[in-house]
Amino acid sequence: MLKLSILDISKLLDGACSEGDLQTEIVGPASILEAKGDQLSFLSNMKYEDNLYTTSAGAILVDKGFRPRKAVSTILIEVENAYLSFALYLEQVEKSKALSKKGLDTMTSIHDSAKIGKNAYVGAFTSIGENTVIGDNVKIYPNVTIGDRCEIGSNSIVYAGAKIYQESIIGSHCVIHAGAVIGSDGFGFAPQSDGSYIPIPQVGQVILENHVSIGANTVIDRATLDATIIRSGVKLDNLIQIAHNVEIGKNTAIAAQTGVSGSTRIGEGCVIGGQVGMGGHLQVADGTKVGGKTGITKSIKEQSILFGNPAMNLRDYNKSYALYKKLPEVMERIERLEQKLLT
Repeated sequence: MLKLSILDISKLLDGACSEGDLQTEIVGPASILEAKGDQLSFLSNMKYEDNLYTTSAGAILVDKGFRPRKAVSTILIEVENAYLSFALYLEQVEKSKALSKKGLDTMTSIHDSAKIGKNAYVGAFTSIGENTVIGDNVKIYPNVTIGDRCEIGSNSIVYAGAKIYQESIIGSHCVIHAGAVIGSDGFGFAPQSDGSYIPIPQVGQVILENHVSIGANTVIDRATLDATIIRSGVKLDNLIQIAHNVEIGKNTAIAAQTGVSGSTRIGEGCVIGGQVGMGGHLQVADGTKVGGKTGITKSIKEQSILFGNPAMNLRDYNKSYALYKKLPEVMERIERLEQKLLT
């Protein structure tokens, strides 16, 4: 548990406090409705402002320049961005929990040639393969399988039940959530003359750079050759499929149930909604935004906002959808005209 005074939290978040007992100890976060006197919350959406005047929270993060309409019983901490600052506080809370985990459980299987860094934690029933290197402060929870010749950088976290295949490289400060699979075979099969298939061995690897987050039950396939690469700062939601030889650019975020086909290159800073489907061997430009359930069948060469299946830019999509909503009315008019022509 991370215990900090209100003053310490203000300093941590580069904030400024209103009057009150700044030595009050905060033991954790809570919503503005449920928070108690030893908890921290935030206000960033003004439609919830009324809750500020009834909350029991010890302190509330607010945006710089905010002035309450009436008296408050809590201490206000003014920060540049209340929502972002609360996220940073939550990150510190989670780090404090992870730091409490140290040592190797007695019920682990760690190859003699594997190297485990300082202050690492390895939970029960975890297996670590030959010549694998685990960095300092890495936390590996129970029932994780890590294959031979893998690398996991310092301060990364691998949650229970994740599977990391041989020769995968995980950077520093990465988070891999429960049930994720890193480095499974890409979907490669060669058709035979009799209609059957033979598998094409997938001999590449997966590389996750630093500060990457992989959601629960997400799968990232190893490359046929070379590497499937997830660049620094990428955030992948739960239940995503990333196929072999895909490359995802820095700081791109992808929501759940999206599938990216083989050898596609997604640029930096893209935001991709849920249930998006991408064909193979495509290029997606930096900064592209893709709405949920969009189908991308051709390369996107310029930064765009895309919707629909097949994908089209937002302006064209809105025009098309306006016409689509009128189809029943248009059909009725056509049927009435046909009846008049026939009589």
